[in-house]
Amino acid sequence: MTVFSGAAQSWSLVAFCSVVTLTLLLCVLTGPGAEDDLAEYYTGYRSLSPLRNGLAIAGDYISAATVLTIGGVIALCGYDGVVLATSALLSLVLLMFLMAEPLHNTGRFTMGDVLVRRLPGRSVRIAACLVTIVALAPMMVVQLAGVGQLLAYVIGFSDSGMKTGCVIGAGTLMISYAALGGMRGTALIQILKTVMLLGSGLVVAVLILYTFGWNPQALFQAGARGSGTGPHYLRWGMQFAGGPHPALDMVSTQVAIVLGGACLPHVTMRMYTAGSTRQVRRAMSWAVSSVALFVLVLTVVAVGAMALIGKAGIAAADPRGNTAYLLGARAAFGEHLSRTEALVFATVTTAIFLTLLASVASMTLACANSLAHDIIAAKRPTMTPRREMALARWSALVVGVPVILLAALAQHRSLQPLAILSFCLGASAIAPALTYSLFWRRFTRAGLLCTLIGGTLSVLVLMTGTNLVSGSPLAAFPDADFNWFPLTTTALVSVPVGFLSGWLGTMLSGRKAIRRERGRYESMEHLLLAGPPGRGTG
Repeated sequence: MTVFSGAAQSWSLVAFCSVVTLTLLLCVLTGPGAEDDLAEYYTGYRSLSPLRNGLAIAGDYISAATVLTIGGVIALCGYDGVVLATSALLSLVLLMFLMAEPLHNTGRFTMGDVLVRRLPGRSVRIAACLVTIVALAPMMVVQLAGVGQLLAYVIGFSDSGMKTGCVIGAGTLMISYAALGGMRGTALIQILKTVMLLGSGLVVAVLILYTFGWNPQALFQAGARGSGTGPHYLRWGMQFAGGPHPALDMVSTQVAIVLGGACLPHVTMRMYTAGSTRQVRRAMSWAVSSVALFVLVLTVVAVGAMALIGKAGIAAADPRGNTAYLLGARAAFGEHLSRTEALVFATVTTAIFLTLLASVASMTLACANSLAHDIIAAKRPTMTPRREMALARWSALVVGVPVILLAALAQHRSLQPLAILSFCLGASAIAPALTYSLFWRRFTRAGLLCTLIGGTLSVLVLMTGTNLVSGSPLAAFPDADFNWFPLTTTALVSVPVGFLSGWLGTMLSGRKAIRRERGRYESMEHLLLAGPPGRGTG
């Protein structure tokens, strides 16, 4: 059973059904038609204003991992969780200042377009597509499996068949969003999600601050008392206190989030939808501001959950604290909800539900676009735009069906390893590849392939030995113990491996290849840094 009852459940169910109907209608009305124009499907004609594009970027960036997982860490671990949330914001700031404009200047539809602009070759497109899918598929499984858990928790059913049915239904929706809506349709869903998440979250945060006399210090002190750890709640070290190397674990996790979060392909693809470099800067400013505001809201609500409910209540609902945001929102309204309060709470649950759906839809779109554009269309240069658009839509089905099956199988296990896997792949393979391609003059095709393959393999191998997979009660396989890697996340080792693989691959390419790539970089350096000469900045 659930702590939610009566009007809260009824309003939540009505809101879930309404938002599904509305978002599907938006995708049908705003999605591309049958015209032979790929730009409409892949970029929405670059027609989004900076504000709308910024809200869409923020929506892509604020996933269920941000709301539920980081919210749980903030609630249970205090200071460590706040640092984790701040690192997520820093990742987006890094994207804004270092990569947003070069990605916009060189990208067309996919990450493969960015890489082949610098280092042409079909092998580059194939590698980029495979890494895109491998990096995003685990996060898609996490988000999709969370739909069944969320609905079961809020609405009150516990049957595993019902949860599986919710996963399949949500997966069908995500495929429909990606196939019907294209870039513009998924962007509108992300905008709606961001507005709902920020609006409802601000209301809850204001109520929690009002409860504690508008005094953040009193809120955090109450959270420390509720945690049962006293002042340790306000100091670093709680998150990895049970591990052999808590300081290194903390650093490794921050590296994975800062380098990996903003480099995942479903986030970087939004850089291609702006009309000019000036619009990219303005859109990223809106995105950073929106994410910063949500980090503050998340911190207040999560700490408020610990202060109002206590550690025992949060752990009873979920040992990892994934329901802390929901519990904090529910506790902010008191024991009995009025009709208005029930409606506001339903907005909170609906925003989280939409967060799960929208995030998976964007990731499905990124994978499907790469599969259609980088693998199939690149092999057939004479393919018509209409044919490629149809392939992109079918690719959403090809990507989505295996993800739905995996989510249905994995929903009863710990999903944290999959979320960490995506961030580590972004940090260890994609971030080095983009950094070298955009800023290193001598970088060669062999170096790029070594970066993508070496970074990916290092993460996949090392992750199997972490205590997230086995060797701990909260691992994906709690009854097994093949925990041989001393850290919880792989980034502290796999990120240097990714960068070193690219450097070695380049050095072993030979002087002739290095000179050739240096000359190519110098010929397109103005494009990388300033954009095409004919494109305005207004």
